[in-house]
Amino acid sequence: MSADAAVPFTATVRESASGPVVEATGELDYESAPRLGAVLRRVLAVRPAPPVLVVDLGAMTFCDSAGLNTLLQTRFDAERQGTELRVGRPTDIVTRVLEMTGTDQVFAVDSDVPAVVPRTRAD
Repeated sequence: MSADAAVPFTATVRESASGPVVEATGELDYESAPRLGAVLRRVLAVRPAPPVLVVDLGAMTFCDSAGLNTLLQTRFDAERQGTELRVGRPTDIVTRVLEMTGTDQVFAVDSDVPAVVPRTRAD
């Protein structure tokens, strides 16, 4: 993909009834993987630890080995504290990477993600 067509990477945390959802958009590569890793570590640092953490990949346009490694490391870190890491809505590109590397057998993959919990307004 040309630099002009690159989609900037973002990682946004939102809450659902089942726990946090980290929505990743754009290209997950060598440059952006550390940013995703930092967001995921912050989410996992919350106490009590969430029972489930979903990484929503429905807006990913690219994923390389650095991105995949970040997801695998997060899965390991989550497992150590009793949190289940789930991958939600992987795009065709991400699905292909998971299948080619055999990690589709490692990650719990959801075709959907939990609905966001509406924020209550404080008056």
